[in-house]
Amino acid sequence: MMLMGSLVLLLALFSTCTSLDTISSSYILNASETLSSSNGLFHLGFFTPTNSSTFSSYLGIWFMTKPSVVWVANRNQPITDSSSSGLLKISKDGNLVVTNSKSVVLWSTKASNISSNTLAKLQNNGNLVLQENSTGRILWQSFQHPTNTFLQGMELGTGNISGERIKLTSWRSLQDPSIGEFSVSLEHLNIPEVMIWRGSQPHWRSGPWNSQKFLGIPDMRSNFLSGFYLGVEDMDNGITNYYLAYNYSNNPDSVYYYMLSADGNLHETYWDHEKGEWLDSWLAINSECDVYGKCGEFGICDSTRSPICSCLRGYKPRNPEEWNKQNWSRGCVRKEPFQCENDGFVKLQNAKVPASIKWSSTAIGNDCRGQCLGNCSCTAYAYDAGTGCMVWTANLTDIQSFSAGGIDLYIRVPNSELGEDKKNVTVVIAVPVIVGAAIILICAYIFWKRIQIREKAKNNDLVKFPELSQFEFKRLVAATNNFNLSNKLGEGGYGPVYKGTLEDGQEIAVKRLSRSSGQGYEEFMNEVMVISKLQHFNLVRLFGCCIEGDEKILIYEYMPNKSLDAYMFDQSQILNWEKRFSIIEGIARGLLYLHRDSRLRIIHRDLKMSNILLDEELNPKIADFGMAKIFTRTQDVVNTRRVVGTYGYMSPEYVIQGLFSEKSDVFSFGVLLLEIVSKRKNSSFYEDAESLNLLGFAWNLWNADNIASLIDPEISSSCNKEDIMRCIHIGLLCVQELARDRPTMTSVISMLKSETINLPPPKQPAFILRQTILDIESSLTNKELGSINNVTITNIQGR
Repeated sequence: MMLMGSLVLLLALFSTCTSLDTISSSYILNASETLSSSNGLFHLGFFTPTNSSTFSSYLGIWFMTKPSVVWVANRNQPITDSSSSGLLKISKDGNLVVTNSKSVVLWSTKASNISSNTLAKLQNNGNLVLQENSTGRILWQSFQHPTNTFLQGMELGTGNISGERIKLTSWRSLQDPSIGEFSVSLEHLNIPEVMIWRGSQPHWRSGPWNSQKFLGIPDMRSNFLSGFYLGVEDMDNGITNYYLAYNYSNNPDSVYYYMLSADGNLHETYWDHEKGEWLDSWLAINSECDVYGKCGEFGICDSTRSPICSCLRGYKPRNPEEWNKQNWSRGCVRKEPFQCENDGFVKLQNAKVPASIKWSSTAIGNDCRGQCLGNCSCTAYAYDAGTGCMVWTANLTDIQSFSAGGIDLYIRVPNSELGEDKKNVTVVIAVPVIVGAAIILICAYIFWKRIQIREKAKNNDLVKFPELSQFEFKRLVAATNNFNLSNKLGEGGYGPVYKGTLEDGQEIAVKRLSRSSGQGYEEFMNEVMVISKLQHFNLVRLFGCCIEGDEKILIYEYMPNKSLDAYMFDQSQILNWEKRFSIIEGIARGLLYLHRDSRLRIIHRDLKMSNILLDEELNPKIADFGMAKIFTRTQDVVNTRRVVGTYGYMSPEYVIQGLFSEKSDVFSFGVLLLEIVSKRKNSSFYEDAESLNLLGFAWNLWNADNIASLIDPEISSSCNKEDIMRCIHIGLLCVQELARDRPTMTSVISMLKSETINLPPPKQPAFILRQTILDIESSLTNKELGSINNVTITNIQGR
């Protein structure tokens, strides 16, 4: 396939390869040797492309199986003298360099502020790292300087610590790995998108990210199944880096990666073990319609039609003669100008939304329509639950019609364009109205009675909680300045949370149910019922609620330090070990109260960093009880067909079988504990290719008797290092794969308080690989998947 079949490795590449994965200052790698990752998946060495008109030798990394080059060091400065072999070594200043036999430096890592005591290592995920020999601190890594391949564990970013954009760049040709004319980058316009560029011109776009997938890739599955994760990182230099991380599986039998070919196409490639070759499973550009702006402005491309291009409703070709020759580049123009307040919209189903989204908000449904209609410059709008309301004010470019997938796009047209629709609607509606009149009359009484019963049930539900204050909606509107965006504290699966100030100056947190949240009246009342009956120092306090029309709102005490997630990953904040341990203990006490000591027996089911709030003194308060479940005193395990929560924190028995118990919360607590100690997120990927997440990374360090490396450097010098190590041990006990092996929260509290209790050795944690995820998808086929509170762009904090 393409590149794979056009390379020959220099000299006897495999017959003389070494088993080393590390280069020290005393070792020089020559052209007849290679480094091998410890898992045998990757090699690093010198190669030369076949069919090259001149001799050119490059240092590269390739897959061992049917070699496919994934990274090239000296791509713009090859060794061109066939009598001069290449060398890779550590220079006197500690950098990794490629030289020819005459010691001319052709390439260098150019890392700054380093010591001469360094080493280079080829990791199991194909990442070549330069690190300090004494501390293991990574000074440079190839994953931060990719060529044309996006491997598992890599990140595409809008800016790294030095302000550089991390992007892919194509080879110039199959025979020439120097920088070509195409590149792939993550663009944070208003909503992040992946773009292929041809020079400075867009060539393909993924469509906006909706926290689950890219809307312009109709066959893309959710992020949990596709392996993509979008995050935000505040760099030390003040730059905000938006990054797209990818992880599929590290099993050599199911290796996936993305490669930008010399012709500007992005390939998803996998190793087919049975056929023994690399195959494409997806192409970014699979038809003419996938090329950016194929039909010009206000044109729409449909690969199933002939011709593939047509003008949007209300538009005509700018140049009919050229258009009829199938030269669609000049696009279309309006037949007549907009009339502003008299305009309407026509719906385009299964659409790839246009480029250049001007603005987006959390408005939904008719609110989104109204925002566009109220702006005479607005040309279209669309709504997606993950991105909110999207509005366009510029010319509409790169619209595509899919046979399935995509979302509904509403195109603004003058009122005159709606006349035909109105006439057709009248004819279509007339017959059903006449035929259905009798049915409506018969059902009206039944329907009315059901409404009365439902409203009565709501009133009865509220009567059950006389201790709660009932807030009027207008009072909350005033308190939050009409739910102004400047008052917004964050957003979760339930909906947005706003800061408010009551008439007497009291500050409150206002949690407003979003109509797109997937949660409804039952979840709302569940949270009211659960939290209203609970009182504990480490649980957030509920002041009251509001139910008026479609509005469902909870009013909580305001937490000035927001969530543990936001505070811990704020670069301006430092949490010492004493405070971290206090937070860990507080969360544990809150969970113990829920499980054993309260009037009710509660399983939280959605314990995670963003659901731990911090008061003025950084005391932790467990929040968000919308998913909580009440157990009887005799129940130990419950099965559900509705799996809800956050992947990464959910126990394996819950994800796969729908079984949850106290041990499900214990698992989530263990993840939290490890995140607090390491200041790492379980959703991120770490250095070892066999460790897809924090749990796997910690487990490998434990087995290597190097668990101290997991400790956050900010607290690693603490005099309480033994206590920190003990907490890591407890965390690993909490995330063991089998629920029966995990301790109860009663035991956890005892282990945290007493240093004399001997801790058993932990068993392997439950961290989910790609192949397990496929099994999960199959096992959940017959389950109702509830609202899964995945990370969204609006509330991601720095890692």
